[in-house]
Parts: sequence; C-alpha cells; structure tokens
Amino acid sequence: TAEEAIRTARIARELSGSNFIKVEVVPDKKYLMPDNYETLKATEVLAKEDFIVMPYILPDLNAARQLVDAGAATIMPLAAPIGTNKGLSTKDLIQILVDEIDVPVIVDAGIGRPSQAAEAMEMGVSAVMANTSMATAGNIPLMAEAFKLAIEAGRKAYLAKPGRVIEHGAVASSPLAGVSTAK
Repeated sequence: TAEEAIRTARIARELSGSNFIKVEVVPDKKYLMPDNYETLKATEVLAKEDFIVMPYILPDLNAARQLVDAGAATIMPLAAPIGTNKGLSTKDLIQILVDEIDVPVIVDAGIGRPSQAAEAMEMGVSAVMANTSMATAGNIPLMAEAFKLAIEAGRKAYLAKPGRVIEHGAVASSPLAGVSTAK
C-alpha cells in the first residue's frame, strides 16, 4: 500500500541519509504488477517531504503525467513483468512516455538481453535497469559488460537520429547513374 511505501521510505532515509527513493507498490503477488494508484498516493506524500521519488509503474501516460505533477523525479515503467527477461513487451507504451513526459524515463523490469537494452536506449529512454538478466547469466561479469556496451551503443544511436524507415518498396541510398539495372 501507499502507507507501507511511505513508512519504508522514511526508514530508508533515516538509515541511509539519502533522499533518493524508488517507490515500488506491488500488491499483486502472482504477476508482481505495480499499482499505479497507490504509487501516486505515495509519491504525493514523499515528494512533499523532499524525497527524490522514482516511481515504478505500469506504462500509462495518464498515470505518468499525474506522477510528474505530484513531484516524481523520473518515471520507471516496466518493459515486461519483473524477472521474466521477456524484453520490451510494452515498447509502444514506453515510447509514448518518452515522447510526452518531461522527466527522465528509466525502463525497469523485464529486460533480458543486451540487445533489448540497446533498443530501449535507441527509443530515447534515459536509462535501463537490469537485474535478473545478469543475476541468472552464466558469466555475470561478461553479461554486465555486454549490457554496458549495448546501453552505450543504443544511446549513441538515439543521438545520431537514425534514418527513415520505408514500409513498402525501396529507395536507393546511393546514386544509380551509370548502373545497369538489367532484368
């Protein structure tokens, strides 16, 4: 509940001396889905208490806007259910948040491969959180290095502004003058 998240945040600040808090209200024990409504209630209280609130949510534009209005420092939508390594199952919804929300968007939960982390970064997210994908890897240090490189590559690709996508047909990217097009 929101009350439990608030109490936990206060204790964490007292013990750590840090105002940074990830708010994760997950009452659903089977699928571990966050409760956006309770997360909003907790964010409203904690932001007023000068916490830097980073709420973990189901990717929903209206909920994200309300969280930002309540003082959230970032929005942390899930890509797929926690621990599944399924990747960007909510890609279209995350893209809407990236396009419409004026705080950093950090993809949290479900990223299973470095290529998925790169794809998320190419979309314009500010960061990617990954745990299970590394914790369950055969070679954890090597997987962590692969994620680092993928995240760097994805960010650079986003900054480079990838070229257009042609849905039907083809368009030559090099001049065709003087090239035989025999059939």
